Formats: sequence, C-alpha cells, structure tokens
Amino acid sequence: QMRVVESGGGLVQPGGTLRLSCAASGSMFSSRTMAWYRESPGNARDFVATIDSDNATTYSDSVKGRFTISRDNAKNTLYLQMNSLKPEDTAVYYCNSITYSYVWGQGTQVTVSS
Repeated sequence: QMRVVESGGGLVQPGGTLRLSCAASGSMFSSRTMAWYRESPGNARDFVATIDSDNATTYSDSVKGRFTISRDNAKNTLYLQMNSLKPEDTAVYYCNSITYSYVWGQGTQVTVSS
C-alpha cells in the first residue's frame, strides 16, 4: 500500500505562516494529481488545493491568494505554503491524490490562535 506522511503543522498567530510537507511512498508520484485537504471539528474533509503533473494548480476560494501548493517529484514530496493565516484555517491537514491512491495519513494539526 502506498502511504503519505504529513508534517509541519503547529500553533501560529493570526497573520502568521506555516509550510506543510507531505512525503509519499511508492511510484508514479510525479504523474499523479495531488491535493491538500483539511478537516475541522464538526465539518467534513474539504478540498484545499490541487496540483497536477504539469504543475497546474487550483485552490478553494477560502485560501486563494494566501496558500501555495507545490511539489518536488525528485523527493516524492508535496508542499503547502500557508501565509496570512486566519483562525478559520484551524484544522487537521491531509494530503492524497485526487483519486485517493494513498492510504490516508494521520494528518498534521494547524491551529491559528492568538
């Protein structure tokens, strides 16, 4: 089974920045459209951003202009640069392909609070 491991979360003040990483196992990472998702208490897991094999990106309206998704295919790693963080960004962040090719990881907690 192919797996992902998310890291980089933490506690940050409003307006702060964090960079999340997602290390993926297995082959064909470079050919997969990858995505970040997030889940907050009482809410379903929602899409945050995607990046395809040509590095074309999409973002949810709530993070557009503040978050940047990127990938390093040589390292099988996906990133999410998060700037201008808001309290409503507080959630557990997960990565996976858009077809859920990987076993879901534990996620990484992001808490935005003063």
